[in-house]
Amino acid sequence: MYYLIVFIMYFLTVDHAFAEKLYVVEREREGVAVIEDNKLKEIGNLGNMNHTTVKFDNGYAYVVGRDGFFSKIDIKTDTLVKRINVGKSGIGFTFCKDYIAIANYDPKDVVIVDKSLNKIKTIETDSRNVGIKCKDSLLVFSLMDKDEVQNIDVDKDFKQVKVVKTKGQMPFDALLYGDVYIAGFFKGGIGIINMKNLEYTETIIEAGDLPTFKIPHFGTWGVTRQRAYIPAVGDRKLQIVDMKSFKYTGAVELIGLPVFVVLSPDDKYLAVNYSGDKEDYITIIDLKDNTVVKNIEAGKRIMHLRFSNDGKTLFVSSYFDNMMKKIDRDTWSVKDWMSVPTPSGVFIAN
Repeated sequence: MYYLIVFIMYFLTVDHAFAEKLYVVEREREGVAVIEDNKLKEIGNLGNMNHTTVKFDNGYAYVVGRDGFFSKIDIKTDTLVKRINVGKSGIGFTFCKDYIAIANYDPKDVVIVDKSLNKIKTIETDSRNVGIKCKDSLLVFSLMDKDEVQNIDVDKDFKQVKVVKTKGQMPFDALLYGDVYIAGFFKGGIGIINMKNLEYTETIIEAGDLPTFKIPHFGTWGVTRQRAYIPAVGDRKLQIVDMKSFKYTGAVELIGLPVFVVLSPDDKYLAVNYSGDKEDYITIIDLKDNTVVKNIEAGKRIMHLRFSNDGKTLFVSSYFDNMMKKIDRDTWSVKDWMSVPTPSGVFIAN
């Protein structure tokens, strides 16, 4: 009873203002929490949320669950429009012209649906599929088990245009930066495809030898001023690659094993979270000189983080605290919070 009273008093006395409309994955509740106008609403029945991505397009949110269910949500009413099964283990998706392409671990394929979630085509790959992106009409994705990148033309009945064999082993995520597709390899290095002519090159970055508790995600690389800040695999650092020459230029030393790297809207700061022994911390990096501004103990297991649209706030999800927290950029300290059950991925509606 005492703790309940303290909780209520704290909630009433702290400003819990969340200006953006946030969609927060509730990892253990098969749903997404919507935070808007200082209120929380839950959208349930979305499936296994252990590795979930939310993306927005033309008034709708689309959600892929780890159990292979794919959902469409009307973000005006925050109601579930349609839910279909596209496999047994989904990992990511992308919009490509009038289609949505969903990459699966299991079965080993890529499923194409239209915006109404009608299945159009299944592309068999005999591999777990990651890093799925689209440039113009070219759908590109990496095959984790075959060390290759496939390029599909959606305008030509999904014809295979080119298969790139990589020297790097086990691609696990990718980034599309302008006309460049960059795949990251679990055993060190990155592969680069020029999407204009599909020419391929590789940059070798030595991987660390520390145990990897959670694979870093390249989808949120910090890319700014022609530099990419890449979460290292098995090492406590961010690797820096020049985006003109694609040469390795150095590293930022960190306190832990990085997972997500997010960039502030004004390109001045990076925020990093961790797996393993530093999972309660985030680190702020000043991009003027690539120095650490502050290591912040932000909560129990920080799962994800994202800057507000104006860059004045960093939203972080604290999994074991069951809280969404706001970190103020002026002080780099926790300012406000809101109770959200088992929060994970944080997404802002466009």
